[in-house]
Amino acid sequence: MCGIVGLFLKDPAQRPHLGALFAPMLVEMTERGPDSAGIAVYGDAAPADGRRVVLSHADPAHDWPALAEGLSELVGGGVGLHVIDTHAMLTVPGPDWAPLADWLATAHPDVAVVSVGDRLAIFKEVGSPASVLDRFGIAGMAGTHAIGHTRMATESAVTTAGSHPFNTGPDLCLVHNGSLSNHNRVRMRLRRHAGARFATDNDSEVAAAYLTWRLEAGDTLEQALEAALRDLDGFFTFCVGTRDGFAVLRDPIACKPAVLAETDAWVAMASEYRALAGLPGVETARVWEPEPAQVYTWRIP
Repeated sequence: MCGIVGLFLKDPAQRPHLGALFAPMLVEMTERGPDSAGIAVYGDAAPADGRRVVLSHADPAHDWPALAEGLSELVGGGVGLHVIDTHAMLTVPGPDWAPLADWLATAHPDVAVVSVGDRLAIFKEVGSPASVLDRFGIAGMAGTHAIGHTRMATESAVTTAGSHPFNTGPDLCLVHNGSLSNHNRVRMRLRRHAGARFATDNDSEVAAAYLTWRLEAGDTLEQALEAALRDLDGFFTFCVGTRDGFAVLRDPIACKPAVLAETDAWVAMASEYRALAGLPGVETARVWEPEPAQVYTWRIP
């Protein structure tokens, strides 16, 4: 099961309303994934040469100011902190996150890195999609595009870490409906040849890491997704976000449901049409089922 949705706003006038448009879409997928949910929002850019980092901890009362102070000492100040429920969104000066991630893993091993990027912020938790949306105030967020996932965990425990989306490179995230059959082999390959690190055993994290590897090697997003058709076995529908782009891909068999709709103002994707039915202007939208093994992409001009 599981449900995925994505919304890409082409009309800048709609961007203040991204969260309000997106939240009902995710709620409509509750029956496909009632145990946990996650949302990736592409909003305003972080300060110049900085990073937006989202962290999570099981305890809502976790001492985030102490963590932010430790990061500030490492980078010489300038760390911003905004706590939202079990997550903390930090703005960290400097482009190099890797040494800070190493410090975090040693000094705060109980804290999970949810996302790192310039414009990306991911929020995910155990619970119904409606409750997760409310806890993080998603309906009030602005931005250019958002991707979400409702999970029905059939092969692993219901955990925050196992929820989608997965972020494996700056501003890249992926949600996935389906199952990869060769993810363990691909995971080993990525560890050996790309130095990839994995926080979970989820096959969707492997798919995201694969795309990150291809992009870092110089592929365009379209080329990376075309390579995924060759290297990733199984059945899947991917919805992918990048700093300035949005993409959808189904495997060659395309047994997992998906529908796309597009107007002059937006592009939307969902596992079922009912998630799109409330969008403004949907009655005149072009609506279609994405073809198997065909890459669909859109970018901010």
